[in-house]
Amino acid sequence: MNEIEQYEFDRVGYLIVPDLLTGAQVKSLSAAIDALEDEAAIRADQPPRKKSPSGSVYHHNAEKGYYTRGAREPGNTLIIEDFFNADPAFDALVNHPPTMAYIDAIIQERATINNSELRIRYPGNQTGTHMGGPIGSKYRYSFNQEGINCMMARMIYFVHDVGPDDGPFCVVPATHKSNLNSPYQGRNPDEEPGMIGLAAQAGDGILFTENLRHGGLTNQSNTTRKTIHVGYGPFWMKSQNIATLDEDPYILSQTYARYSPEQRHLFRAWPAMLEREFAGE
Repeated sequence: MNEIEQYEFDRVGYLIVPDLLTGAQVKSLSAAIDALEDEAAIRADQPPRKKSPSGSVYHHNAEKGYYTRGAREPGNTLIIEDFFNADPAFDALVNHPPTMAYIDAIIQERATINNSELRIRYPGNQTGTHMGGPIGSKYRYSFNQEGINCMMARMIYFVHDVGPDDGPFCVVPATHKSNLNSPYQGRNPDEEPGMIGLAAQAGDGILFTENLRHGGLTNQSNTTRKTIHVGYGPFWMKSQNIATLDEDPYILSQTYARYSPEQRHLFRAWPAMLEREFAGE
């Protein structure tokens, strides 16, 4: 993360990172998303079900280790959490060197992964505006003698181009530093003053602090928008996925077995049983 990137991230609360992924990674990740979408869309309203602390109800696929909710239909979205368990193609994003160069520059304590979701947004769908301003200590943004101190940051990976009409990720710049809550009561990002859409190309990433007010503009095209979200925070922060909010990260033992020691280090403390199982490697 260079000096200009640090300045811009601190100034507006986000960065567009061109060519964060290679062409081969884009191709592999895109195929993995498509395959998981086909399966999750069928299972989303089936048992077993889990109700999240926020009240959202998810299907839990214990075999492949993911949670999903939503529907594959116009105006809706399909969310797949804990996708790391479902396909080794996603391993490329665990300790991804270009990503970690940014994360280690803005999270001062040992950074770990606490959020993993695929967002598949069908034509007509939008993501309501949320966050921004004084939202509490969990997602706060600050600056101290050591520099940027971000409690939670998220990287969005793009596996296809997303233009102005494709439901781009949107932000109200600099609201991570606002001392006041937003006075705009509605959550429609298309109508909120100051909201801007961020177009991106396949292979790009968008890094942002969770303290920034953000959402997703309405997808006005005939294209389904598919993005990968990975969230980071200090090692003590538990899962920030909605289905498993504030629980230990949900990583299957077979997923953990695939990881290098450096990749395992990117997840919170593991149950002693797992640590003993893999200690000899």
